[in-house]
Amino acid sequence: MAGLAKNPRKEEINEVRVLLSTYGSRGDVEPLVGLAVRLRELGAEVLVCAPPDDEFAKRLAGAGVSMVEVGPSARTLMTGAPPSKANLPQRAADLIAGQLQVIPAAAEGCDLLVATGAMPAIAGARSVAEKLGIGYVSAIFQQLTLPSPHRPPLPYPGRPFPPDVTDNRALWDLDAQSINALFGEALNTNRASICLPPVDNVRDYAFGDRPWLATDPVLDPWLETPELDVVQTGAWVLPDERPLPAALDAFLDAGTPPVYVGFGSMAVRGGEEAARVAIEAVRASGRRVLLGRGWADLGLIDDQVDCFAVGEVNHQQLFGRVAAVVHHGGAGTTTTAARAGAPQVVVPQLADQPYWAGRVAELGIGAAHDGPVPTTESLSAALKTALDPETGSRAKTVAATIRTNGAMTAAKLLLDTVR
Repeated sequence: MAGLAKNPRKEEINEVRVLLSTYGSRGDVEPLVGLAVRLRELGAEVLVCAPPDDEFAKRLAGAGVSMVEVGPSARTLMTGAPPSKANLPQRAADLIAGQLQVIPAAAEGCDLLVATGAMPAIAGARSVAEKLGIGYVSAIFQQLTLPSPHRPPLPYPGRPFPPDVTDNRALWDLDAQSINALFGEALNTNRASICLPPVDNVRDYAFGDRPWLATDPVLDPWLETPELDVVQTGAWVLPDERPLPAALDAFLDAGTPPVYVGFGSMAVRGGEEAARVAIEAVRASGRRVLLGRGWADLGLIDDQVDCFAVGEVNHQQLFGRVAAVVHHGGAGTTTTAARAGAPQVVVPQLADQPYWAGRVAELGIGAAHDGPVPTTESLSAALKTALDPETGSRAKTVAATIRTNGAMTAAKLLLDTVR
């Protein structure tokens, strides 16, 4: 594993210091909560660098994990103007510059740096680890950005692949070129500022020669490829013991299990119309509605008692009490619903979300909606599949196969490299 040779000075020292660095949405921060807690249980000292959003700070503080703020608000970026070919390089430059201002001090005295999140963030974090001469691991929460001959890469905004190129290996070469074009100048300018040489392949540098895939092998099976040595640990999930709010608990107890509709940290296309469509479709199925406000700030459309709206709640507890989960297809939400045995309807918005929608459909644990903007009719059809008893039975069968020890597995692997 690159950068993770045993450290002689740790042979007689029990405490290891680990810095976990990320930049992204809730789905990028939440797994680090699980890993941080497991590392601490094994005797390590842990610090997390994450975007300066209140919900991230509260979540980490609630788990007893210290946090250092880095970069701009992730919520502001996710709900603002979408990334484009024009603005991605500047966003990358700002992100990497912010990291090089913050992470070196946070990583001082650390033995390991684990980097996750957006590609520029991972590359910037690795540059800090290189400068400080400490161990480094990259980790991702979906496999679609790892080069593989078994599938094509995802195109970046404004950089579609030529339609006449269909060979996966050729497409991955073009992917590397796109990443260099978008982020290479920003990375190398910032590396020069700390006296590091330029890199000529940003993607391969960021991931290193042994990236970690923190996903469940049932939900996200990695097909071995000789070009890349991938460590799949299982998803990094921490058991959540937080009770549900009393008002939500009362709503759940007041009738049959509702259908939960929430899009997490996505700025859902359609805005208020998305909430209306979802509520009407669920009602048409004869079910009550539980609406998750999320970063899209979805709201109720009337005051009928069959519909209830919630903010931040414990999804692990909640999803075991609903009839189905309608969501955007983030890795975290998909995994949480699968572990709870809740049938799913995935309405993918961007990036890896169509992949997770496809996996849900392939496993028979729910339905993949075609496209990011549902109508009442299209969502009703997807709900019919999800609410079918056979889908519910299959969801419960698959739930029993989902690993629960991914975070501890990863924590032990990390500490074994320095102790």
